[in-house]
Amino acid sequence: MDTDEDVEGNTRLVYVRFVTKLDDPFKVPDTQLGLPSNITRLGLSTVVNNVLQSGRDNWRHEPFDFLINGELVRMSLEEFLLAKGISAEKVLEIEYIKAVAPRKQEEPSFHDDWVSAVDGSNPGFILTGCYDALGRVWKAAGLCTHILEGHSDAVTSVSIVKPKDVENDTGALVATASKDKTLRLWMFDAEESRGDPSKIRAYKTLRGHNASVQSIAAQPSGDMVCSGSWDCRINLWQTKESDAGASVSIKKRKKGSHDGESQSEGEAVSTLVGHTQCVSSVVWPQHGTIYSASWDHSIRRWDAETGNESLNTFCGKVINCIDIGGESSVLIAAGGSDPILRIWDPRKPGTSAPIFQLSSHASWISACKWHKESWFHLLSASYDGKIMLWDLRTAWPLAVIDSHKDKVLCADWWKGDSVISGGVDSKLCISSEISVK
Repeated sequence: MDTDEDVEGNTRLVYVRFVTKLDDPFKVPDTQLGLPSNITRLGLSTVVNNVLQSGRDNWRHEPFDFLINGELVRMSLEEFLLAKGISAEKVLEIEYIKAVAPRKQEEPSFHDDWVSAVDGSNPGFILTGCYDALGRVWKAAGLCTHILEGHSDAVTSVSIVKPKDVENDTGALVATASKDKTLRLWMFDAEESRGDPSKIRAYKTLRGHNASVQSIAAQPSGDMVCSGSWDCRINLWQTKESDAGASVSIKKRKKGSHDGESQSEGEAVSTLVGHTQCVSSVVWPQHGTIYSASWDHSIRRWDAETGNESLNTFCGKVINCIDIGGESSVLIAAGGSDPILRIWDPRKPGTSAPIFQLSSHASWISACKWHKESWFHLLSASYDGKIMLWDLRTAWPLAVIDSHKDKVLCADWWKGDSVISGGVDSKLCISSEISVK
């Protein structure tokens, strides 16, 4: 916006001082500036860029966001000061941060059917699950290095269990869940890259659910995984290649052998019972604690050792997805059969009431993920075809990613500065260069 024209139009001036925690070259001099009170975030960003640009011939315009008293500004300065009861007579301190929005869209990576699951927890590769019954490993956009063959129905959930077992010098360990009622464990060398993708067979098939497996999560140590199913149960499984009493060896595994069926089968070591409908989402954020969400409208927290419940929050809606993160890594984010992303703090009494309700989507929410390095940032994906980036310091989305042409079924962060997503349009999309500080 042109601040000079605003001043000539008799707009009231507000005196501000910009501050930042960003390092050089993003620091402006500590001076007071008189700005028109109707200036918005875009205008503030222009002012800061103009100050930073002076004396720098090669300055690249950087979009910024602005905080006043720890809250993001999402209206004009005048409206914000009125809404918050802040006096415009004193010099206003405004903190600026890099705007959280993707600056680049990678070329989509095409699948043969719906992309139903994605895991970006390893910076070296992306793991996807597809309705064509295959799992895939992607080194980068368009570069598929491994295809995981063996399921007989749609892959519904995927999890990177261990990036690499350094002690035994073995490859990445991942798990997949399917509508075929099984889970499968796979091992491969993530560094390996040929012209054509390598086809891999699972080293273990986990049987025990009697309905479609909807969600899978790995224990932080990688020694176990848990799974939620349409049979209303949560099963816990060992991930080792052979477990006394918990596996049936079919034949000795030959190194590099890809023929025949999986070499061993595993049984669940324990089962968590309590949900009365489909267990749609499981998360295992700490060694002994599992969280689950269900179509029975409840979110539950379990002791993985004893199987006891320590939390049972009633949401009032079918829940499709949950994730644990945010402040002190304890906030529960959940989405389901309405457009509202809800967040609970289980440390507060009366946890049935969410502490935040974020409502900008136009349809059901299919995925939500906290950023691992921020207390404030998370993403949500929806059947409305959009992914939204959120900061708890404002009720409006920071950015809307509109790279899919149909329902988005899954999304995750990758490498800290990218959002990966899959959907009914059969594409894996990567939105990159996102600044989360």
